[in-house]
Amino acid sequence: MGESSIDEVVRLEREIARLQALQVRALVEYSASRDDAADVASEVALGLAISENVARIKIGLARDLVSRLPETLGALSRGEIDLYKASKVSEPTAVLSDSRAREVDALVSGRLVGRDASSIRRMVNRAVQKVDPEGAAARAEARRRERRVELRHGDDAMATLTADLPAEVASAAYARIDRCARALRNAGDSRTMDQLRADVFADLLLGNHAGPASPKAEIFIHIDVATLIGLAENPAELAGHGPVPASIARAIAFDPNSTWRRIITDPHTGAPVDVGRTRYRPPAVTADHVTIRDRECRFPTCHRPAHYTDLDHVIPYQRNRETNTGNLIGLFRRHHRTKHTPGWRFELTNTGQLHITTPAGHTYRS
Repeated sequence: MGESSIDEVVRLEREIARLQALQVRALVEYSASRDDAADVASEVALGLAISENVARIKIGLARDLVSRLPETLGALSRGEIDLYKASKVSEPTAVLSDSRAREVDALVSGRLVGRDASSIRRMVNRAVQKVDPEGAAARAEARRRERRVELRHGDDAMATLTADLPAEVASAAYARIDRCARALRNAGDSRTMDQLRADVFADLLLGNHAGPASPKAEIFIHIDVATLIGLAENPAELAGHGPVPASIARAIAFDPNSTWRRIITDPHTGAPVDVGRTRYRPPAVTADHVTIRDRECRFPTCHRPAHYTDLDHVIPYQRNRETNTGNLIGLFRRHHRTKHTPGWRFELTNTGQLHITTPAGHTYRS
């Protein structure tokens, strides 16, 4: 796809967003003209041929943007984000008072452009925890009490089993499933990784033998020292998930089965201190450093935890023979392959910022 083509795709997406903003305002104006009557949702549902539940969600989001999130509505009106991304500001702030919702709206104003929906949700959650740390901790504890398992039957003799769990428990469970699946694949199993994960999951639940090994699962919680010892209440970061309240992060950190890793950072930039080597395969200390530094896949729209990624040389090893933290990044396998596809260019700056140039000539930063 040429440069003019992708530019046209982007232009049309922005135009769609501007039209969505007009529809948001029209929904609110019409609802107000009917004194916000309950049957407005029924009328909207008929007009748009959608369910009444979807209509109520659309009306609620529209009211939220107009009355509580003016900066986000402004970004939508300018075509900087679409309505789905705007909903990722609305949903986490729904629990806040109007004044605190506007405070979060102001905090994220100007930072929405160029972010995918998941990144926006995480950023907004951090802002929510910043303006209302006590409420965030209480809501997290309440949600944990609602943990549950659900079975939904589908078509073609298939069903879906889901579990609503604390984030660190779900992350650790997935890590164990993934490692068992990779061990089977490395041993020559011909099933796809998706099939292997599904089969390992079922085997573990049913008590069957899940593979050649049952490796220890790892998750990474990033927490500053002041919060760790209770002098601050800054949100911690669970790699692959996003922010978690300080109280929950401390509970995980002080669990007897947890392992602490001290990371010495540059006092000016906050970047971890470098550990360098000159051989091709990174030693464990360098691999750990890159995994902890990156937290997630470095491709801007990918949020796979870094410990599920490939460590890749930004400048090919054959060119500069450097294997160190200044030349390694974590990339999910799909994006690792993308990096080596003709037309793509990846460059890492001295400050650790990754510049990705696409075949169309556009550059994105991570």
